[in-house]
Amino acid sequence: SFVAGVIHPWRVSAFERLLWRACRGYLVASFVEMPEPMEDPATGETITWVIFLISYWGEQIGQKIRKISDCFHCHVYPYPESEASRADTMNGLHSQIQDLSVVLEETEQYLAQVLDKVVLALPTWRVQVQKMKAIYLVLNQCSFDVTEKCLIAEVWCPVRDLTQVQDALRQGSYKSGSSVECFVQRIPTSESPPTLIRTNKFTAGFQSIVDAYGVASYQEVNPAPYAIITFPFIFAIMFGDVGHGLLMFLFALWMVLYENSPSLRQASNEIWQTFFEGRYLILLMGAFSIYTGFIYNECFSKATVIFPSAWSVATMANHSSWSSAYLATHPSLTLDPNVTGVFQGPYPFGIDPIWSLATNHLNFLNSFKMKMSVVLGIVHMGFGVLLGVFNHLHFQQRHRLVLEFLPEMVFLLALFGYLVFLIFYKWIKFSAANSRLAPSILIHFIDMFLFTSNAGNLPLYRGQVPVQTVLVVLALASVPVLLLGTPLYLCCRRRAPRTGHHGPVATGDEEPLLEGQEAGNSVNATKEDVESGGHSPDAQHVDFAEIFMHQAIHTIEYCLGCVSNTASYLRLWALSLAHAQLSEVLWTMVMRNGFVRLSYAGGVVLVPVFAAFAVLTVAILLVMEGLSAFLHALRLHWVEFQNKFYVGAGYKLCPFAFAPDVGE
Repeated sequence: SFVAGVIHPWRVSAFERLLWRACRGYLVASFVEMPEPMEDPATGETITWVIFLISYWGEQIGQKIRKISDCFHCHVYPYPESEASRADTMNGLHSQIQDLSVVLEETEQYLAQVLDKVVLALPTWRVQVQKMKAIYLVLNQCSFDVTEKCLIAEVWCPVRDLTQVQDALRQGSYKSGSSVECFVQRIPTSESPPTLIRTNKFTAGFQSIVDAYGVASYQEVNPAPYAIITFPFIFAIMFGDVGHGLLMFLFALWMVLYENSPSLRQASNEIWQTFFEGRYLILLMGAFSIYTGFIYNECFSKATVIFPSAWSVATMANHSSWSSAYLATHPSLTLDPNVTGVFQGPYPFGIDPIWSLATNHLNFLNSFKMKMSVVLGIVHMGFGVLLGVFNHLHFQQRHRLVLEFLPEMVFLLALFGYLVFLIFYKWIKFSAANSRLAPSILIHFIDMFLFTSNAGNLPLYRGQVPVQTVLVVLALASVPVLLLGTPLYLCCRRRAPRTGHHGPVATGDEEPLLEGQEAGNSVNATKEDVESGGHSPDAQHVDFAEIFMHQAIHTIEYCLGCVSNTASYLRLWALSLAHAQLSEVLWTMVMRNGFVRLSYAGGVVLVPVFAAFAVLTVAILLVMEGLSAFLHALRLHWVEFQNKFYVGAGYKLCPFAFAPDVGE
């Protein structure tokens, strides 16, 4: 008789040895490896099984062989005795294999069709699952009422959207078939509300610049609308060039025109995403740079003659004794504006192009840009102090108008506003005829602080020394008012008896007022929150020492900051000068070499020279210089401008919303 089956290859040697010992040699065993590995149905492991066929004599030995096979977990298969039975069995197995192959093939085709349909529906299913998970995450943050039949959610909601929320809840109750309608009810709280600033694709870039400094406190003046103009303009002062500004403008315009392109919007490069999100900011920076480039009369460091020059060299030559010997010994010639007809009036727009040929071109631009930087800086800082008035009025802190705003403006205008006055007064009073008698503004400004006068530096106007003395005294007198005014006022106000009021006064035990009960109040904010600017709900419990310390820090920071911030605006002059000089060096060292030879060879050389000039212009002047000017403009807005009125101690309103990739 025969016993046939398969065994794990690791057990073959032990199986064969045990068979030989147990059956005492009354058997013939044959072991052959399978030609192809098969999967173990129990473990799923792919194994190259060993087929065995055992021939034995006697029924007892057959029982022993079967028991040993069971012990070794062998898969035993019936082996027919006759040849005909074995042939029938083989034919049956082949037909069974063919049937199974057909079934498996059809099953695979059916599963492929199912998966093809699933692939089409899978994105929708994924969005549905993610939305459901997000909704359940929010619902898990709600609390049950007393009967545990309704969910209660405490949320912040803009007043403008309150009716939309109520309509949405009403429609949700109707569509769900609920017998109890959802409703919204305002609840009192002393917490400071979050800040919601509505933006669009144009203003989002400017708002992100402000939010990087700090999110605005609730109902605080937002600097972003003003930064839409001031930020690109201050950048353009440092980046003024018509050619470079035009390249930047065209690059941003391309991003704006194709902003809905999926390839641009869904790019994975983080640097590209930064440029793309600020495309409107770059667009304005390029446009303003073109404007300041026309003011500086620079296009790739070269002057453009849009209008004829107001200086006449021919007139100077006709009225001067410029002989051949004089011209040979004097490589530089001076145009005297006092000679009639040499200077015919100011250039219509920007700087006269003849200055690009002058050897004192740099000295002239340095004086112009330095004074321009000081004037614009003081105007920018003064505008920042002026914006603080809206905070004081809105938060009903009218005492700060007299005790903080007024001393700050007096200190700023008495010293640095007077400096701006001196610049314009000197510019108007002195002409080319008496320009050599013009005194130095810097020496006058130093003498102003020393309460002295310099005999070698003539005064600009009569009574200049007394006026400067009065201005310095006013500036110094405003410092103690700024330092002690607010703390003393708050101390006296808290010690005063709380009687005789004509209106309700919010105390710690009083019900807070809800929005809509009084004009100007915020949603879920008490009257104390409104009066304190939303910065400190427990302001009435702050002691005098802390108030005085805070005011002392503010006074020192403001007074010293007026000096340091005014000097900080000189970076406009420095960066503008650096950009102009780099542009001129790049033209002189690279592009001009392509025009040296005007023959056929020169035209061939001009192609790689222009390529190098274009690459260096984009890499150095557009990217590196543009990034440098952007960072300096950012610092001027954060430190010099926003520091005058902006606290930025709030937090953003983060409403429930599906992520953009979930909704697509």
